[in-house]
Amino acid sequence: MSTDRRPDHRSDHQHAHRSPRSRHSAGLRHVLTHLITPLLMCVGMGLAYLGAFAHPAPHHLPVAVVGSGRSAQLLAQSINDKADGALEVRTVGDRSAAIDGLRHQEIFGAFVSNAHGVKGASAASGASGVLGASGGAGAAGARAGADGAAGAVRPAPELLVATAGSDTSATVAQKVFTPIAAHQGAPLKVTDVVPTAEDDPTGQGIFFLLVAISIGSYASVAVIGGAGAVLPIRLRASLALGMSFVVGLIGTAFAGPVFHLVDHGLEGLWAMAWLYSAGILLIGTGLHTFLKRWTTLGVMALFVMLNFTSSGGIFRPEMQNGFFAALHSFWNGAGFVEGTRSHVYFDGYGLAGHVWTLVGWLVAGVVTVGAAALAERRRRGAEAEAVANAAAVAAAAVRAAVPEPGAGLIVGSGSGAGSGTAGAGAAERARVDEEREEEMEEAVGV
Repeated sequence: MSTDRRPDHRSDHQHAHRSPRSRHSAGLRHVLTHLITPLLMCVGMGLAYLGAFAHPAPHHLPVAVVGSGRSAQLLAQSINDKADGALEVRTVGDRSAAIDGLRHQEIFGAFVSNAHGVKGASAASGASGVLGASGGAGAAGARAGADGAAGAVRPAPELLVATAGSDTSATVAQKVFTPIAAHQGAPLKVTDVVPTAEDDPTGQGIFFLLVAISIGSYASVAVIGGAGAVLPIRLRASLALGMSFVVGLIGTAFAGPVFHLVDHGLEGLWAMAWLYSAGILLIGTGLHTFLKRWTTLGVMALFVMLNFTSSGGIFRPEMQNGFFAALHSFWNGAGFVEGTRSHVYFDGYGLAGHVWTLVGWLVAGVVTVGAAALAERRRRGAEAEAVANAAAVAAAAVRAAVPEPGAGLIVGSGSGAGSGTAGAGAAERARVDEEREEEMEEAVGV
């Protein structure tokens, strides 16, 4: 009786059907895993932008009433009471003091009343009517102010603003004081003591310059971290610094000769642009060692989601909630925007603090790169030790499998070497494939 078994073709057929299905399942899992990144970006951008910009409202926005008499004090107090924390109204002695406050960004609007000689009760009563008191009380205050001013020619009430500091804050101040001027019986005259450049009427060009420099910086992080992952950390850091130099030059060209957002001080603007870009690039380059394909998501969270929203380029911190207002005090985007405003429009007032903010982020980038260098050195040491241990184990296995020296040993050694070479080649291919995958992830993220 024959013991030969015929090959089972049904098993091969079932395996052939199962293999494509298994590959499709693995591929689907792979795609679904990577789709987590854009979903997290969507959630993060929605939370950041809508949280920061959806409901702007003043929170202790500093404004002033010009005058040292009782009427000015009563008007300021009345506005404070009705504002319920939205405004922080103070009094300043005269118009020149108000202008100094605007130029130092201590206040964002100063109201010069036309009724300095009117009794305080009448001015405060008019303000109460404007800010939410009953219509009868407001009308009575307005009539009292008009009666007191009868027969006298008074200058129109004036609002002093500095739109270069924030156009939106100036608009809020105008909305507050326009009804008060109307109750004094005259239209409000608005005087801009620190206007923006002629080609940047809203003053928001600096914010969009920030966006351009930021994109150039964190997009470079993706390229240096993905395509340059095989390079040593020192060379990657050098590339980051070189790219920040170029990105700063491009940003300066946009601000000056291309769009005329800035008409002087381009050297200082380039220095701040370089500091800002270099901080982003060094931090991103260092983080890539630890985050790998999640680097782009991390960089976007730091330098887009939290950065653009807290920069003060659209709304100053007094117009935002406490979280983004707190970030404004130390985040690098705010340092660049406020530093550029200070340098270009406010004669350098407060510039040193903003520059130190940018320097602090640059130092953080240097520290991150240093930590990455240490981590990569340890990783290389561990890999070298693992390779040495594997080679020793392979050599011992060869010696145990070939008890006699001679030709057999030579053949066995050759076989082990071939196996080790094949394993090393497979490991190298896997590593290259992983790096390409990371680069693809980062490119899609950018």
